[in-house]
Amino acid sequence: MTQEREQESKIAPSRQERWEGRVERWLWNSRFLVMLAVIPSLLGALVLFVIGTMDILKLVITAISYYLVDGAVDIHDTLVPSIVMAVDIYLVAIVLLIFGLGVYRLFISPIEQAEVHASKHPFNVASFDELKDKIARVVILAVIIEFFRAVVDIRFQTPLEAIYLALSVLALAGALYLMSLTHRG
Repeated sequence: MTQEREQESKIAPSRQERWEGRVERWLWNSRFLVMLAVIPSLLGALVLFVIGTMDILKLVITAISYYLVDGAVDIHDTLVPSIVMAVDIYLVAIVLLIFGLGVYRLFISPIEQAEVHASKHPFNVASFDELKDKIARVVILAVIIEFFRAVVDIRFQTPLEAIYLALSVLALAGALYLMSLTHRG
């Protein structure tokens, strides 16, 4: 009789094993919760790409109007900062893309089309550290672009302000150099 029970227990899973299996399946499927971050970040990237593109198209129309139609309003003071702002918007959209696709790849599944490309492709991330590194690089570039936009509008009152600007540019150059050293390593 005990021999039959031992054989039955080997064949049929116990209640505890079935319960553990259900809990583990539920835990494993809970990884799909990251889709609550992936979908909005991809939608946000789409919105920002559209906004950046619309801003650039508006600038093109304004420039054409300035040079070919009336030229009443001078665009030279606003054109470069507006283009820099559009580039900044594109960079934030790229951050959202890298984040959304990176989180999807880390938690849900590798993206086959991205796997076909080089392993250094921004969408191919193998760890959180790599994802953070890629996002940090784009964010630093966005900060530099924002700095450039602020510098375009500066009107110096004293020579000391020009020295501060030079020191700021030197600090940014140093940061970019250090970033390139870590990227090579």
